[in-house]
Amino acid sequence: MSTPSHPTRQTPDPQLVAELTRVAHLMADAARDVILPYFRSAGLAQENKEAVGYDPVTIADREAEAAMRDILAQHRPKDAIFGEEMGTKTGTSGLKWVLDPIDGTRAFVSGTPTWGVLIAVGGADGPFLGIVDQPYIGERFIGSPQGAHLIRGENQQSIHTRAPRPLPEAVVFTTFPEVGSAVEQAAFKAVASRAQLTRYGMDCYAYALVACGQIDLVIEAGLNAYDIQGPLALIEAAGGVVTDWQGGPAQDGGRVIAAANAEIHAEALAILRGAPV
Repeated sequence: MSTPSHPTRQTPDPQLVAELTRVAHLMADAARDVILPYFRSAGLAQENKEAVGYDPVTIADREAEAAMRDILAQHRPKDAIFGEEMGTKTGTSGLKWVLDPIDGTRAFVSGTPTWGVLIAVGGADGPFLGIVDQPYIGERFIGSPQGAHLIRGENQQSIHTRAPRPLPEAVVFTTFPEVGSAVEQAAFKAVASRAQLTRYGMDCYAYALVACGQIDLVIEAGLNAYDIQGPLALIEAAGGVVTDWQGGPAQDGGRVIAAANAEIHAEALAILRGAPV
């Protein structure tokens, strides 16, 4: 079995983790308050960010990121920020927040509750705290050196990824049936054709399902850093493995495989590596 190669992240001070967790919850709360009035609202305007293709953005995306940045300005002004809608703010603390105010805007404008708010924070070696928040159904998944948890209202429970099982018994997710390029699609299908069940279109919620032990694999291509850093920290805290398709670091996005455990990761990675990509 191969061992995933990724940076060895330094374990941050527990007091720092507690403080960052507090701020991350404030940010997720602020994003919820902004976004929910727009979800399934009549006449929600959207813009297409792509000259060719379709990549929508709404006022909810922009206002949610602005609300999260306001929280950081109040509580963590020295931290750097990288957000999908408002770009980069430099910092001096050595920490960077990576924000996707609505991951899955296509789902958001379609009225399906598979979109989410993604928040991550870490140093140069990658995120060590991540949130996947689904405001409409009221589920918040958070992972850090303090463990991984699912929070519903006042209830919080520890979560963990699935135990090892062979690929023919596994459940595999991806967002788009085409995955990426033709060769990336072929590589995905090489894995999916061996799995028990393949499902599509879950956006960031699929990564939360890996973290809470419901599914085994998410395989995607063409991701940005803000698409994966929150889920990456969450899944690692829950006991899973997240790398690129060569087993290297995934924090910058690109081709990503998120696995419930090292065993299923190794089995799927061997197939991806052997595909003509």
